[in-house]
Amino acid sequence: MTLAVGHVCAQDTIKMSKKEAEIKIPRPHLMPVRSLMEDRGNVLDTIVTQSPGVKIILFDNNTWKYYRDPEVAQQQAVFTTNWNTEVPNPFRTSVSELPDKISIWVVDSLSSYRCPNPVKVYSRFGFRHRRRHQGVDLPLHTGDPVYAAFSGKVRMSRFNRGYGNLVVIRHENGLETFYAHLSKRNVEVGDWVEAGDVIGLGGSTGRSTGPHLHFETRYQGYAFDPEWLIDFEKGELRHRLFVLHRRYLSDNSRYVPETEDDEYEIHIGDEKAYAVADSIQAVREAEAERAAAEAAAAKYHKVRSGDTLYGLARKYGTSVNAICRLNSGLTATSTLRVGKTIRVR
Repeated sequence: MTLAVGHVCAQDTIKMSKKEAEIKIPRPHLMPVRSLMEDRGNVLDTIVTQSPGVKIILFDNNTWKYYRDPEVAQQQAVFTTNWNTEVPNPFRTSVSELPDKISIWVVDSLSSYRCPNPVKVYSRFGFRHRRRHQGVDLPLHTGDPVYAAFSGKVRMSRFNRGYGNLVVIRHENGLETFYAHLSKRNVEVGDWVEAGDVIGLGGSTGRSTGPHLHFETRYQGYAFDPEWLIDFEKGELRHRLFVLHRRYLSDNSRYVPETEDDEYEIHIGDEKAYAVADSIQAVREAEAERAAAEAAAAKYHKVRSGDTLYGLARKYGTSVNAICRLNSGLTATSTLRVGKTIRVR
């Protein structure tokens, strides 16, 4: 059941256990998470639960959501351990120190998600043209909004030679997300951001062939493929609970581009590769169009008594040789079989 407007006055503070709160407002079923955040309307009131920092926010359109107070969230050790505002990767953990399976709650009833830029991935994760590419490149226009994928605290917001304008956000589950090549950074170190906040604007800072967002996901400094988490084309999160296997991580994935040339060479290499692929595809499409046009223009004739190749050639404005080329096994001396259909154009 939903709490009706007016049951709780704005000046009142009602404390209840989480169990009591869930009886009044049941937790939603864990459904797949879509990109866009819902517009819930204006805040009407807040209900305090017995869980530290966890509240229920009521909106004036009779909707609600759980909310964690950032001041409480930021007291966790994850926001102090290996906290460095100057370098992209402050971690020194070896792969062998990590568990075989790392279970990560990406979102739950206290956290949300929004796709940083819902488009088709331009350049994928992995080795690109013999260089390490530790994220995905997402096309956008200069000035387009770039959204925080999840709630968290800004660990780094500065210009970096390899990334251009870079924002790094650390999240409560230990993940970090990187947003690079921004034309403008809207957040500063220490800011708390909610999923869906505009943390910067798309651009082409650093050495880049054009505007795009370079987006990375890292755990303990190890980059992994963001497409394991996000379907960028649909804008949807693939997992609420994500299991990261240690065997999929390697020391190579700790790599951080140290010069502008690295990212530039990856991007320009992909542009060349896509240009070749587009050229091949264009040739194939042109050939398919030609074949379709030829098929549409084709003419056939059902042989009747008295028909000859010469007579048919004159009737359809072509030549005997041309008719023979269009019909396998037919020669200028062949006898036409009554009732057989042959192609004449």
